[in-house]
Amino acid sequence: MTETIAPYSVAPGVDAALAAYSAPATLGFGIVPAPVMFSAEYRDGAWQPGELLPFGPISIMPNSRTVQFAESIFEGMKAYRARPAPPHLFRPLVNCARFAASAARIGMPAVPEALFLQGIKALVSACADVVPDREGASLYLRPILFSTDPGYSVANSNAYRYMVLASPSDPYSSGPMRARIERDDVRAARGGVGFAKTGGNYAAAMRATSRAVQEGYGVALWLDPVERRLIDEFSGMNMFAVIDGELHTPLLTDSILKGVTRDSVITLAHSQGLVVHERPIAIDELLTDIAIGRCTEVIATGTAAIVTSVSELGDADGRIYRLSESLVSDGLRSALLAIQTREGPDSFGWTMDIDD
Repeated sequence: MTETIAPYSVAPGVDAALAAYSAPATLGFGIVPAPVMFSAEYRDGAWQPGELLPFGPISIMPNSRTVQFAESIFEGMKAYRARPAPPHLFRPLVNCARFAASAARIGMPAVPEALFLQGIKALVSACADVVPDREGASLYLRPILFSTDPGYSVANSNAYRYMVLASPSDPYSSGPMRARIERDDVRAARGGVGFAKTGGNYAAAMRATSRAVQEGYGVALWLDPVERRLIDEFSGMNMFAVIDGELHTPLLTDSILKGVTRDSVITLAHSQGLVVHERPIAIDELLTDIAIGRCTEVIATGTAAIVTSVSELGDADGRIYRLSESLVSDGLRSALLAIQTREGPDSFGWTMDIDD
């Protein structure tokens, strides 16, 4: 049962910020901020009423634990709109549960489901006219939770802030991706925070991702932190492969993010009659399967990427493994987008109206 929480307030300046807002014709992904944001504070052991605010700078002490020790988590979600209908959300309760799991791993207080949804819906409702309605576009949503306590003690804080930010966005990728296999750096350790959406998790991926981009690739493909033999995931995306016509994806471990899109793709694939294997996948096995033609597709899935085919894997020794098909990827992407945008039936009950 969803908790009862206090109504949120609307700060002065919100209406003016919304009225003055005009998004550029070219949005990019996660670059253009929406004109308002949502905020609620946790102090004295309780969550305080939330507030809708004009988007802008916030005040935080430079010795706060979120600055010093990355005591922060976040989520990635999207709102869609097919006019004249109001905007709607895709599987927000799954994001809420993952947000709570990330908070628990870091030792932070969970944001109650009612407050999590209040923040999301308040922001999307206020930004209804900001939600893009062209194909592939959406209002990207970024719920965040971070500590506001100052101090250098390595301990959890007693004060936190939950915020929801938004960004009208074009598709993350307009075509197939190229990925570089990361053989040296490790993104997440076993028993660590690889499954949590926390800042330090992503900071560990920055160097390898930048190296991949410098070499002409879009993302890095991460291997397991113990032997660097098994595939974990792409930077910010889960990984699938089509081998002998069947779908394979790495078995979830505590160094792999439990992707909402990953789960959706597995469910969709089953509904389409595809055989799905969740299993450990050795990188050298995959490269051999690509070379001999058994593996015909590699796929990246995530909130930003949705379902995107990978055209090329580059190894550290300079060898390149190319893939030319995207039949399964295209079919899964079309089926998922049809549900997300409500252009097709939602037989799984995945979408939610903002007034539900």
